[in-house]
Amino acid sequence: MHPESWQLTDDLDDFLARAGGFLRSRPAPHTVPLTVTDTLRRHGLHYYGSGTPLFGTLAAADGTVLAALTHTPPHGLCLTAVTPEQAEALAERLAGLGHRLPEVSAERDAAAAFAAAWRRRTGRAAAVLRRQRLYRLGELTPPELAPEGRPRIAGPADRELLLRWFGEFAQAMGEGPGRDAGPWADARLSYGGITLWEAADGTPLAMAGATREIAGQVRVAPVYTPAALRGRGYAGAVTAEVSRAARAAGAAEVLLFTDLANPTSNALYQRLGYREVADFTVWAFGD
Repeated sequence: MHPESWQLTDDLDDFLARAGGFLRSRPAPHTVPLTVTDTLRRHGLHYYGSGTPLFGTLAAADGTVLAALTHTPPHGLCLTAVTPEQAEALAERLAGLGHRLPEVSAERDAAAAFAAAWRRRTGRAAAVLRRQRLYRLGELTPPELAPEGRPRIAGPADRELLLRWFGEFAQAMGEGPGRDAGPWADARLSYGGITLWEAADGTPLAMAGATREIAGQVRVAPVYTPAALRGRGYAGAVTAEVSRAARAAGAAEVLLFTDLANPTSNALYQRLGYREVADFTVWAFGD
């Protein structure tokens, strides 16, 4: 396969015209590129950072799209399922153009294939940063014993709290400092995209977010409880509430990712009714 088979662009509208149908054809495994491109369309190309995003498609001879990519610097490459041959062609294309990638995220086999190809093409070391599992909601089963407190949609007065908690969540996920959480908080507040679990006196105890619905799917993210408040059922309660609300609003698919290194969260979401879709891997590239 020739590297030029991958068509690259920085034009979001052009990309969506070519890849939109393909992304919507598998809304669960394509949840990240669907929500990323929807966010860029609503909030501008520099929502995730000052760098210019890159988009790409791989098409068959008849024009049928076979794979797609999004890259929103400073974040890594997000890639749909590809064969080793397709991954090799993409790595050659991107390396030849001088692109630098901090990481790649894709379904397990595709991520491994691209990481190996990128290592061969660039000489950069590659190591697994995170193993994830994508779940979809089956029958919602809220916790039998609800913890103290109640859910509440976060509002503008909660913005500083959301900024702090988002930073703590990102650090816990190994993303490190650097991203300005302001655009994320403002975007989520604009459509009621964060639910807080709060005590009777109004003290926030945990949060769960949900993306906007696109292609019938909503993804629950992030879910966060401060370290001192964990183990009391707040995360389960607020996740159940966000999941219920997404279903009630008409979402055909309610999805979430878990870190496979955290057996507690994986067990929790399965108790709530989430069922496995696919495993994903994030590979980080060295200098």
